[in-house]
Amino acid sequence: MRMPWHRWASGRLAAASTLALIALAVAGVPASVHAQSLGYEGFGGGEEGKSEAAPHKSSKAARGGAKGSKRLAIQPYIEVDQIVDAQLSPGDDVLTYTQAAVGIDAGIAGRKNAASVSVRYERQFGWGKRAADGDAISGIARGYTTIVPGVTLEAGGLATQASVEDGASAFSNGEVSDRSKTKIYSVYGGPSVATRAGDVSVTANYRAGYTKVDRSNAYVAAPGVAAVDVFDKSVTQVADVEAGVAPGATLPVGVGVAGSFYQEDISNLDQRVRDMQARAMITVPVSRTVQAVGAIGYEDVEVSSRDAVRDADGNPVIGSDGRYKTDKSAPRTLAYDVSGLTWDVAVMWRPSRRTSLSAHVGRRYGATSFGGTLSYAPDDRKQLSIAVYNNIAGYGGQINRLLDELPDDFEAVRDPVTGDLTGCVATLEGNNCLSGALGSLRSSTFRARGVAASYSMKLARLNAGVGLGYDRRKFIAAEGTVLASANGVVDENYWLAAYVSGPLGRNAGWATNVYANWLSSNDPLFGDVAGYGASASYYRLLTRRLRANVAVAIDGASRDTPDINDIWTASALAGLRYNF
Repeated sequence: MRMPWHRWASGRLAAASTLALIALAVAGVPASVHAQSLGYEGFGGGEEGKSEAAPHKSSKAARGGAKGSKRLAIQPYIEVDQIVDAQLSPGDDVLTYTQAAVGIDAGIAGRKNAASVSVRYERQFGWGKRAADGDAISGIARGYTTIVPGVTLEAGGLATQASVEDGASAFSNGEVSDRSKTKIYSVYGGPSVATRAGDVSVTANYRAGYTKVDRSNAYVAAPGVAAVDVFDKSVTQVADVEAGVAPGATLPVGVGVAGSFYQEDISNLDQRVRDMQARAMITVPVSRTVQAVGAIGYEDVEVSSRDAVRDADGNPVIGSDGRYKTDKSAPRTLAYDVSGLTWDVAVMWRPSRRTSLSAHVGRRYGATSFGGTLSYAPDDRKQLSIAVYNNIAGYGGQINRLLDELPDDFEAVRDPVTGDLTGCVATLEGNNCLSGALGSLRSSTFRARGVAASYSMKLARLNAGVGLGYDRRKFIAAEGTVLASANGVVDENYWLAAYVSGPLGRNAGWATNVYANWLSSNDPLFGDVAGYGASASYYRLLTRRLRANVAVAIDGASRDTPDINDIWTASALAGLRYNF
């Protein structure tokens, strides 16, 4: 019997994502895809000149050789586990699984290359009729490689899972079975160039990205039921160029010009986000550690889409995947159209290489816009990062933006029972969490505003980190289309993730993780939902390469809908891992 096409395609996409992540690790090339607006690093005096007027753009083309040390660590492994999953509420089922996994963790650092990667494939075999078989791919990768001096190639990828509610709210979940899991894949990459023409610094970047959400069959709409507006896939393209002269080179102030182009094409109803900008900037040194930057420019931002196919009664047609079918013959309808002058005033403070602060206020998207970043590392073993952001994007573009902010040097933090990524990575360089990206899987484009903060440290041989944030998405959809009801809907996500790990002697170690998500919406059709979880694990080396693992976890989800009970599960794992 032939395999259905959608299952074949999903399997091929999962395999392709795994191969892409592994290739990134071997080549040393992961990284960034989001530059909806412009920074000032081209002529403002280096890293001090960055403004949070835009999501961070990669500048690795100028830093080849910044890391003097060399490091290469590649750790492939195989693992076999026995898992017991007990439902505490509302039922009392106890399910048993055997899990087999293969994975690789790798880190590369040198004068011209840097990358970190963690990829894992696992297969669960259920014992009994109620314990379903399943498999999953999870991984994260980011880094760069230098082609020639001043030219780098960057790329990155993410493969993860989330539980999705009927309102498209997404959060981590520690359940072993994949029946209710939605799989998320994202890959992207492109070149960066940094050069000089006399006193003029010139930088340029291009990125292309692809994001896919593979929904669980549990959330495919039944016949006659309205489709849940869940994102399918998108292609993102970003290009930007800057040219400028730093303060003191030819004038007491720095001057420059820049331009950028951002486009995201979303498959759901052919939605499109297009953002074009140009601006001129002047940088004024206030003191040795403080710079002020003023910018004026022009922007043109459009969001458009098509309507769904309609049946003879005028009702929208739902495809086999539970999403609305796009009417390719329908005209494109504008949902958002803002153009005109923009301005921005930013202040950058960098008293030392360990501390930098930027804050800006201006006019963008036809309204007042503000944001900023703070990075503080009191020593080599502690790091604090805070970012306030404001942008327009689709779901794929937002994942790209947060992946772009990850450093090249990190270790993945995983749920010790399911093996899933927990939403944060362990690092002492910059922002370390992705939890804010998963908040809502609605397909509609949105205006995102929020704040994300992370703190990580190494104390003796103890590793610890915590991330927390707030993400607010106001959705944009065209009137007269099937998505019109989503226009103006606001989804909010408060999130928290933390980890602590350390050794117990020379041959043993432990780790703990906690997470929480509180998701709310003003959509009257859907209620609020919250997800919580905590886990603890212990390992002991039996030989130099073989180790024994044990772990326990508890996870829960609560809803404000009166007729839906809270769900709580507890799980335990015992297994063996062999490191090659």
